[in-house]
Amino acid sequence: MAALTAIGKSKEGMSNPEVEDAINDTSEWTTLWVIRQLTSLGFIEFKVDYFGNPARYQLSEAGKNAMSVMTGQPLPQKPAPAPTAVAPKAT
Repeated sequence: MAALTAIGKSKEGMSNPEVEDAINDTSEWTTLWVIRQLTSLGFIEFKVDYFGNPARYQLSEAGKNAMSVMTGQPLPQKPAPAPTAVAPKAT
């Protein structure tokens, strides 16, 4: 739960060392186990940056839904698309 909460709070996602710090873990095996569990459940996704920055874990839609159920807080609503102006018909 600590890793899922920490990943959910970060806007850009979290890299491996950031996840280790978030769950207060010094064993890479434990971090690997946590990441594998969250990935296999479909709660997080692994996003690779092809320009040299570290790859990051981010919440998937299933992870966002799971967080809202576990914490009891509603999902943040996406802003509605702005209405488009309709040109009047020529008669």
